[in-house]
Parts: sequence; structure tokens; C-alpha cells
Amino acid sequence: MLVPLTDLADPRVAPYVALREASLRRTTGNLFIAEGELVVRRALLAGYRAASFLLSPRAAATLADVLPEGVPAYVGDAATVEALTGFHVHRGALAAMQRGERHDPVAIVAGARRLVVVEDVVDHANLGAIVRTAAGLGWDGLLVSHGSADPLYRRAVKASMGAVFTLPWARLDPSVSVRTLLADWSLVALALQDGAVDLATYAHGVGAADRVAVMLGTEGHGLSAAWLAAADAVVTVPMAAGIDSLNVGAAAAIACYALRPVSPSRAPDRRAASG
Repeated sequence: MLVPLTDLADPRVAPYVALREASLRRTTGNLFIAEGELVVRRALLAGYRAASFLLSPRAAATLADVLPEGVPAYVGDAATVEALTGFHVHRGALAAMQRGERHDPVAIVAGARRLVVVEDVVDHANLGAIVRTAAGLGWDGLLVSHGSADPLYRRAVKASMGAVFTLPWARLDPSVSVRTLLADWSLVALALQDGAVDLATYAHGVGAADRVAVMLGTEGHGLSAAWLAAADAVVTVPMAAGIDSLNVGAAAAIACYALRPVSPSRAPDRRAASG
């Protein structure tokens, strides 16, 4: 249902005003924002329910085949949309989607052989990049600590290119230790620590059938002592002199590639490096 956007004070477009994530959760029906035509399409195809859309005329035409009947799609030019949201929506598409955590940590663990587990990663762009990497390299899911960023925050969703809608993820219960949850798994901590094993050396001994969870820590301080103590192995990516570490998103990409589940039946996707 296309609705011309003419009144910036219209209460129906309140979810898009300045895109305040906290207010989306507290006062507008527990929503999150999907941004960009591709991301909006992926959210809809993954079964997320839209409360409304905010679209440019071009985006409205491009997404016409997936826009659900009866859901308002407010259509305005770039200047009007920017005045409402407070920033330039260069991809021309926003959707207010019903929030929902679809997976339980125990269920994810039960059906997986490769998992990424993050402790207190608070940068949304980093978290989104980790999600995109894990999904793109065939990993089975993501577990995030109680103190980590929200995978459904707009910047995280955007950085994941919508992969957050298809990669199973769940937030960990802080009362349950990662060692208890992943009792029969090989827990691999990526950390700068004396005695850490070269990632490539460790990966050489990992089989495709092994259950491996890579643990990644905060952007500033890395993994906590408790999580490091739970690890079966601590691995590192050797660095050139003068550079001591990588961004957590880059480190995740290297680890996920080195420890990826190799399957002869799965041909590499030549488009994987495209943006």
C-alpha cells in the first residue's frame, strides 16, 4: 500500500524520526530498522514482518514484488526522507520490522559444527561484519554474550548485508558458562597471549567433522580471563613488526576462513568478495 509522504509530523512515520534505536524498542512496538533495498528484501524473504516502509520512488518500484499487501509504504523524495530521518538514505529504502530472537542457544549448539562466539563486542559495524563473514564462509551460527551489541541494530544489520536474517544467532544467558554450553566442543580463543599457537598450525589439525567454536573478545581488551580459561586452545594470527593486532572483524574473517567447514560438494562462490 503506497502512501505519499507529505507530513513529517504524521505519527505513523514515528519509527523513522531520527532513527533512535532505543525508542524503537521501547515505544514503537519493539521494532528494528532494515536499511537498503537488498537488506529489506532479505528480511522479508526470511519471514520478518514489516510494520511499515519508508521508500524513495525508485525503491518502491524495485521492491514492488515483495512488499506485503496492507502494510503501508510511505514514499517520498530524498529531501523529504532526509528531513524525517536526519540523514541521507542513499539506498532509498528503510523498513520498520517486528523484532524477534528466533533461535535458542541450546538449539543452535545441537545442530551445529562451526560456531562463532563473541564476548562483549560492542561495535555494531564489527558485529555485522562478523555475521556476514560467518554466513559467507558456511559457519552454522553465532552466539553473542549478554554484553555484546545488538545484531538487529540498524548499523549491524547493514554491515551484515542482511545475513543476520539467515544466520542463526542467539544471546547467551549470563548465568551459563560458555564451557558448560559447549561442553563437548573444541573452544578456540583468538587472543594475544604468550604461548598462543599460530592459527594456521592449529587449523592444519582440524577435521571437517570436528565441532569447533571460535571465541572473539572485545575490541579493546580481548577475551576475559574466564573465557580464556575455558578455551581448549589459544591461537593467534602472526603480525608484522610494529602492528600488534587486527580489528576484530578482520580477525574473525581470517579465523573463519582458516577453520571453515570444507565440503567437496560445495564449490566456492566467486562472488564472495563483491560488495
